[in-house]
Amino acid sequence: MLNASRLVCFLATADADRARAFYRDALGLALIEDNGFSLVFDANGTQLRLQRVEAVAPHPYTALGWEVDDVAAAVRALAADGVSMARFPGLPLDADGIWTAPDGTRVAWFHDPDGNTLSLHQPPAA
Repeated sequence: MLNASRLVCFLATADADRARAFYRDALGLALIEDNGFSLVFDANGTQLRLQRVEAVAPHPYTALGWEVDDVAAAVRALAADGVSMARFPGLPLDADGIWTAPDGTRVAWFHDPDGNTLSLHQPPAA
């Protein structure tokens, strides 16, 4: 039933100004609406709505992620915009904060200003 419908992603923010700057300026997403209830961004054709809330209780796992062609280049570009990659105890990461999964997928995680865990991943070479 929903396979032909457009997906909308939701996250929450308790600080719309910081979230706007992070998603627009650091991540490069186009802000398409700020309606007082949420910030709405275009994430390559998928709508990302950041709901304005009093307090965010981020979960301890990835909330949103992007597939990229070159995760190392994407990590370096984010770092140039002030975004730090997350480090997790016991997970072997390279110097850039990238983990290589057993199947060759390369993954890096980072947090938005509200503590939501976001990720980048590069599928293994075919």
